[in-house]
Amino acid sequence: MAFSLGIVGAGQFAGQFATLFHHHPGIAAVYVTDVLADRADGLVAQAGIAGSFESFDAMLASDAVDAVAIFTQRWTHGPLVVRALRAGKHVYSAVPMAISLEEISAIIDAVRETGLTYMMGETSYYNPATVFARGKRESGEFGRLFYAEGDYVHDMDLGFYDAYRYSGGENWRATASYPPLWYPTHSIGGVLGAWPTHAVAVSAVGVVDDRGDGVFDRSVSQFDNDFSNATALFELAAGGSMRINEFRRVGFPSHRRESRFRWFGTEGTFEQVTTASFWQTRESVDDVSSLIDTHASISHDDPSLAHVSPALRDAFVSGYAPIHDLGRIPAELRGLHNGHEGSHHFLVDDFVRAVASQTLPPVNAWTAARFTLPGIIAHESARRGGERLIVPDLGDAVGSVAPLEVATA
Repeated sequence: MAFSLGIVGAGQFAGQFATLFHHHPGIAAVYVTDVLADRADGLVAQAGIAGSFESFDAMLASDAVDAVAIFTQRWTHGPLVVRALRAGKHVYSAVPMAISLEEISAIIDAVRETGLTYMMGETSYYNPATVFARGKRESGEFGRLFYAEGDYVHDMDLGFYDAYRYSGGENWRATASYPPLWYPTHSIGGVLGAWPTHAVAVSAVGVVDDRGDGVFDRSVSQFDNDFSNATALFELAAGGSMRINEFRRVGFPSHRRESRFRWFGTEGTFEQVTTASFWQTRESVDDVSSLIDTHASISHDDPSLAHVSPALRDAFVSGYAPIHDLGRIPAELRGLHNGHEGSHHFLVDDFVRAVASQTLPPVNAWTAARFTLPGIIAHESARRGGERLIVPDLGDAVGSVAPLEVATA
């Protein structure tokens, strides 16, 4: 049975997902709310959705809305998610899950106590590299995995200044200093999306910014942060380790594979560089780029991208890769814009399926915690000069869910 959805936050990212939810056959109606009413009204007109609510409170109080999708600023998600769950709404949340252990624990408690669906929309779970590696691990071709790397390399100059000005208003510098390791899910989620383990300890190093433009300035920062780049090395429960990089000042064409990964096993290895991907065994090195590479699903000049910085548009238009299983995507979505390495369609469909079938989505609350919390602890390690810290684990999901996509090599 179809259900109704309320979009919370009508910013750049929300507009892309509002269209996809609107066209999914499992969604009966889509509404929106934003603290800036003109943005909400603009999204209603642009996407042709059902209407708007004057506030988040009004949306939560309405029987016309069964679920909400939260696309507000990244440090606000935790409390909004808990309020929505406690109000009886299923929740889709943009990344990250939250910004503290307390907020993450509160979400898990609310999911457990209400029995409602929570899903974090981590794009890297469907990054073609992660899909490929997931298939190789499931078939046993890695042997024993013992090391992996995940990078999220996105220079501030490639669109982030514009994005923070758009969302932050006149005080945008205070929020543009968001700690890189508090946004770890694109790197961690890609690695652990193929290797189902979790971090148990971390040592991290932060690089103090020296641009001098008021961004990553602790005297200005809302988050008391001056790190623009950070690296973390995690010990994993399965044995072995994972290294992640979160870089915001980097000479790298971020629009070209800003998320990239490597997995090392005793029998096989997968590695990515900016323009190519390789599967390696003792016998051969195979260029698998043709399976991994994506292509634009819409033009960079599409009207739906009018409010998105040109430097950010690659992330909003990338379509499927050959490794993706298109057979599970509703026909109504396949011709629409996609994004973030072809992941958007899968994420929307995951949430709709989970709510409709009352099963856990792949990136449920417990998995989301394992993608998010390690970065929060890593940032504290960096603040302490690399001190080794224990990463708490909040356990496994209660129940199980069958894989919703098939990764084939």
